[in-house]
Amino acid sequence: MLQLSTIDPVKSKLTALAVPVAEDKNLHRDQKINALVKKIKKFKEFKGAKDNTITYYEPQGFNSERVILIGVGKADEIDLDRLRVMAGQMVKKAIDLDLAEIAILVPSLKNFKLDPEDTITAIGEGARLANHRFDKYKKPEHPPLKRIKLVLDSTATRYRSLTARVNTICEGTLQARNWVNTPANDKTPAVFAGSIKKLAQKTGLGIDIRDERWLKKEGFNTMLAVAQGSQNRPRLVVLRHQPKGAKQTVALIGKGVTFDAGGINLKPTGSIETMKCDMSGAAAVAATLITAARLKLNTNLVGVIPIVENMPSGTAIRPGDIIKSWAGKTVEIGNTDAEGRLILIDAMAWAIDTFAPKVTIDMATLTGACVVALGEKIAGVFSSDNHLADALIHAGDYTHERCWRMPLPDDYKEQLKSEVADTGNIGTTRWGGAITAALFLSEFAKGTRWAHIDIAGPAFLKKGNAYGEAGATGFGVRLIYRLLETMAS
Repeated sequence: MLQLSTIDPVKSKLTALAVPVAEDKNLHRDQKINALVKKIKKFKEFKGAKDNTITYYEPQGFNSERVILIGVGKADEIDLDRLRVMAGQMVKKAIDLDLAEIAILVPSLKNFKLDPEDTITAIGEGARLANHRFDKYKKPEHPPLKRIKLVLDSTATRYRSLTARVNTICEGTLQARNWVNTPANDKTPAVFAGSIKKLAQKTGLGIDIRDERWLKKEGFNTMLAVAQGSQNRPRLVVLRHQPKGAKQTVALIGKGVTFDAGGINLKPTGSIETMKCDMSGAAAVAATLITAARLKLNTNLVGVIPIVENMPSGTAIRPGDIIKSWAGKTVEIGNTDAEGRLILIDAMAWAIDTFAPKVTIDMATLTGACVVALGEKIAGVFSSDNHLADALIHAGDYTHERCWRMPLPDDYKEQLKSEVADTGNIGTTRWGGAITAALFLSEFAKGTRWAHIDIAGPAFLKKGNAYGEAGATGFGVRLIYRLLETMAS
């Protein structure tokens, strides 16, 4: 679908040629392209400002049916995400025109300030991620493109292998989106686990799916407590990527609540409607493992994914109940809607004890408090390991799956104290909820290098962006894969 090409952008017969344009500088080496840009800039409606778009049909001297120009602003202000946005806008424009393909002219790599590989990767990601429609239940009005060509000058043939990598990482992101967008009636824990298994086996990943009997035998009591209100029984999915010669192990834990009604503490209207997305962490972890296997990443990875449904019923846990966790600590339930942390602590403690990972990272749509703090576009990172936190933030800067480090102050642990159990599952005040949730998890990290990523904001969007539809974003796949790549290098 996405491919690099060294065709002549002027002489080649194309349905659509997309050209990024800066306000103040030529981005391309081809003089005919630059002459066309100069001509079109004489129009009042197009000067190359960011998001400025114009379509020019059958330009003289070109063999393209149309040339689509999209402004990227001042040349010195162009960064990787502006390139992603530009490419996404170009693809969406072509989709709206019901085209089958588009050729995107990449800025001259010799004259451009950004790293060539990063430039191609960003443009490829924006184009590939924008070319997606969740069409399982409704035929899209405008289907995705069949082909996207990134047109480079003839000296850039050495970058051809990049497209396979970009395609694979984006396929992982889009798979996560599809899982999250699937409604809860078609995504019970058993069905979701089965879908993960089907893809995992195709990529050579090791996989075990543990059922309720195994969970009871092994003492996953806090996970089972969350699941007990639903007729759809829980599953624990364990994925393993074990390349020969890899020395370190990284454990990824993903929250997998296929629907979160809140339990007895029922969510109100306005909060409950999108709770099919409460397994976004699980989707991101599974898709990251699948991506790593496809790209043969040289790192031992284990993905531990607890999958439950949190429903109110006569069998559901109640506020005031006390549950003994897998790690042995007792937990007093203060609120049944603080369920994600309960399934995570059993999975995380078991994974650390079983696999002895060098690094453990959990991803979860955990708290509304984190959305209040950081909004809907930035994830919160909680870790006492400065190097790991910094590495996550740098990976987020590169992928534009942005993260902000949040504090883990010891004195906030006072809010989790219980008079009748080792700990409570929520704080004693409404303030600092994202922090107390992370502190609760930290008690089960067993002193390992651990980070918690609260993705409650960026996992699901009410309104689409330049390279994504409304709904699931697949947040975390590109972020974590970038982190793993840098750790392995």
